[in-house]
Amino acid sequence: MTVHVVSEMAVLMRREAVQGPMARWQSHRWVLADVVPQEAGFGQAPRCLRQTEDEALWLYPGWPLELFSDDAEGYWLNLTSPTPSFFVMWRLQEEPGVAPRAVPQALSLSYHDAGRWLDAQETVENVPASPEVVARLQAFTDAFYVPEVKRRQRPQSFQGLTDRFGQPASVSTVDKRRGLGGKGADLGAHRAAMDPREGGA
Repeated sequence: MTVHVVSEMAVLMRREAVQGPMARWQSHRWVLADVVPQEAGFGQAPRCLRQTEDEALWLYPGWPLELFSDDAEGYWLNLTSPTPSFFVMWRLQEEPGVAPRAVPQALSLSYHDAGRWLDAQETVENVPASPEVVARLQAFTDAFYVPEVKRRQRPQSFQGLTDRFGQPASVSTVDKRRGLGGKGADLGAHRAAMDPREGGA
């Protein structure tokens, strides 16, 4: 497995007021605000950038953006989506005497990662990736993604037939009916042609 670090990123989480009917049950919510390139001035410790009665903006710096060769398909699925994105899994951190705060737990560019997190009932959000990151992701995927070769399907006309019990079955074109137009009528006509006494003379 090859691991490639694209760059170091910072995650921004925002607390905002809930609008509309939902505000009756929840006054505020946390959302993923953005994923931006790491800057020297960010440092490595999380910090609050803005705090008001209705809004809070927290910066979580120092997130390495890694690509793994064995997950190339997950990156390809992201690239071929309408909007290639960053995926962030986060959890609400609650401490005594402190207001709950959204804290990122993982950052990825893989659709497979996002799917696994969602299957585990985690909170996952996405924001569009920058053109620079998309270009690096494209180069990595071009180098490591090998589309799965689909086996040619056997034509249906060559598929074995089975009955309702799963046993081999066959189809006959011989008419098995008796009487007019069936095998019995054909046999009667044949006997009349072979024996004059069967005629109506």
